[in-house]
Amino acid sequence: MDDLARALTERTATIGVIGLGYVGLPLALAAVGAGFPVIGFDINPERVARINAGEPVIGHLDTAALGAARATGRFRASTDMAELALPDAILICVPTPLTPQREPDLSYIRATGADIARVLRPGQLVVLESTTWPGTTVEVLKPILEAAGLRSGADFFLAFSPEREDPGNRTHTLGTVPKVVGGDGAAALALAERLYGAVVTRTVPVSSTAVAEAVKLTENIFRAVNIALVNELKVVYDAMGIDVWEVIEAAATKPFGYMPFQPGPGLGGHCIPIDPFYLTWKAREFDVATRFIELAGEVNRMMPRYVVERLAEALDRRHGRPLSGAEILMIGVAYKRNLDDMRESPALKLIALLEARGARVTYHDPFVPEIPPSRAYPDLAGRPSVALTPDRLRACAAALIVTDHDAVDYALVVANAPLVADTRNACARAGLGAATILKC
Repeated sequence: MDDLARALTERTATIGVIGLGYVGLPLALAAVGAGFPVIGFDINPERVARINAGEPVIGHLDTAALGAARATGRFRASTDMAELALPDAILICVPTPLTPQREPDLSYIRATGADIARVLRPGQLVVLESTTWPGTTVEVLKPILEAAGLRSGADFFLAFSPEREDPGNRTHTLGTVPKVVGGDGAAALALAERLYGAVVTRTVPVSSTAVAEAVKLTENIFRAVNIALVNELKVVYDAMGIDVWEVIEAAATKPFGYMPFQPGPGLGGHCIPIDPFYLTWKAREFDVATRFIELAGEVNRMMPRYVVERLAEALDRRHGRPLSGAEILMIGVAYKRNLDDMRESPALKLIALLEARGARVTYHDPFVPEIPPSRAYPDLAGRPSVALTPDRLRACAAALIVTDHDAVDYALVVANAPLVADTRNACARAGLGAATILKC
């Protein structure tokens, strides 16, 4: 412990980051920026080759930061998991998706743990950052690591520190967001604090890895529940002829007791649509009902269907035509504004629902030149973005705004599309008002 603590303090400890995606790669670059030598690990050889060549692999990530990290000579990427014996601290940033039955899929954590266990040596610190149910670090990862004979707290050190990455957020960056840390014992906690204290401005120690795991779930469940609330209010206020966005804007002027959340066409990203179900699954082990969380998930999952129904009603009422056979031009397919991130994007479900009703769907997204492969919608992979032109807009039955990218010319959309279904209030924010706009 003393040797590792000294190396972390002097920033001579080598840091290994497993998973060079939206969480792992920014973390690796931040560790390099803090002065540590870093090895990034990923099972995708193409991604590793591009990173080592200094080529961008994440749209919103500053390519200059990657180039600067490589220029120091302290950063490289590797697909060779045998090299996990080299780092003094190993940070695990792998996906934790859901199965088709909406149960936790820990296969990536288990596989990564097995890779580490094969080369684990005394004195290493292992930190899990992947979002998961309370108890995973100690109940799942720890036994895998200890299978070769080394013991947590005596031979190696184990901790959990949930990622708090917000892709595209230039105000709250990785280095400025406090880092929650829980350890499997006091020694592991102290070492993890020392490591993250060199990378971020503040660490927040908690009493156990389970508490740290619960913190992350609580943060994302809070958002999921409040988004479900405003989504349900949107449905109610639509029926009353009330603009929910106007209501939210006015309510947000109250300086206490209220926090604005925005409705939308469904949840996207790797956290909010998935993480709450990690807790509901674990709660069943303790015979505890999680009706509130599950109801929020049900409301949010139904929003794409609500959007399709509203669009179908508007086409029939305003233009006397069915959704079947209609050309729908979708504006934006990324899950979040001004990003290329397609993880769990509601646009994918919307395309599937529209085409199941007989519509023909094309899309325009300045950040997504083609739809990447996904487990849930493999048939949509490779579909290309189309140019946003007056002729294309006039030819469609409706333009459906799913993601409100700043780079989209909404005046062009409103001026030419026969019907604009706006799920993000993008047109109103752009100062546009027209009879052709349907807020949904």
